[in-house]
Amino acid sequence: MAKVLDSVDQRTKLVGENRLELLLFRINATQLFAINVFKVKEVVKLPSLNSMPGSHSNISGVANIRGTSIPVIDLRSAIGFRPITGEHEANMIITEYNRSVQAFKVGKVEHIVNMTWSDILPPPKSAGNHNYLTAITHIEVDGNKQLVSIIDVEKVLAEIIRYDITLSEGVLDEKLVHEMMGRKILIADDSSTARKQIKETLEPLGIEILEVSDGLQALRTLQKWCDEGKSVQDEILMLITDAEMPEMDGYKLTHEIRNDKRMSDLYITLNTSLSGNFNHAMVEKVGCDRFISKFQPDVLVDVVQQRLRELIV
Repeated sequence: MAKVLDSVDQRTKLVGENRLELLLFRINATQLFAINVFKVKEVVKLPSLNSMPGSHSNISGVANIRGTSIPVIDLRSAIGFRPITGEHEANMIITEYNRSVQAFKVGKVEHIVNMTWSDILPPPKSAGNHNYLTAITHIEVDGNKQLVSIIDVEKVLAEIIRYDITLSEGVLDEKLVHEMMGRKILIADDSSTARKQIKETLEPLGIEILEVSDGLQALRTLQKWCDEGKSVQDEILMLITDAEMPEMDGYKLTHEIRNDKRMSDLYITLNTSLSGNFNHAMVEKVGCDRFISKFQPDVLVDVVQQRLRELIV
């Protein structure tokens, strides 16, 4: 099982080329689900779990992996299905999101597929606003196309772990409060939960949030302003973009912006749950101005304030 991820370090070159790799797994007999390989630390057979009295109903227990205690979330239960039965057939996908490590209990783990973000599509609108998907795609299985549902892990985690949007004392620069009023920020993120977290942090400060769910929508919005003769710098204070998004990822989006003279100076912050060290390297490569890990309201506000200081000096 561990061999599935043996070459993960070699896969970093895919990011920045609008490509990704998905780890496919099942939580029932008929449907395929997936998460990005870069979120995955390890895949193992489900070990014996220690109970956590008083924990969330979707947490099955705690696994001890080489001396580290890792909470295990029953993904089947978390996205609205009946809990997994038959523990002997279950596997555990250990992931790192938003600077925390947790595992997801799933059924059979299939294999890894190499995709382009242009092959990744938003969920159909008929799925409603309460589904647990950020995207869908199709793969060939025995000569037939099969639907793959990409899990919105941030939404799953937000329902288990409360994200506090309260700012720490001293973070807000009172001298800049009036400068925030009426400013606009464009955010591009395929997770409705992530967009909500940013909005709930910044809107109380008087900042208007414009939101889109993928990089291509963000690029088209910016291009439209330019085509209308508008200055992107006048329209928005900055762009805050996720790394992983359907149709166009945040790295490709940044590359396209930097190569369009009409908007090449736009301030871009990469806001992602992916590996910090890896993203710092990618920020330098593609030309983002800042990188921050989700979800840190203090750091988010600090980025906004630093940008304002640059403009009013």
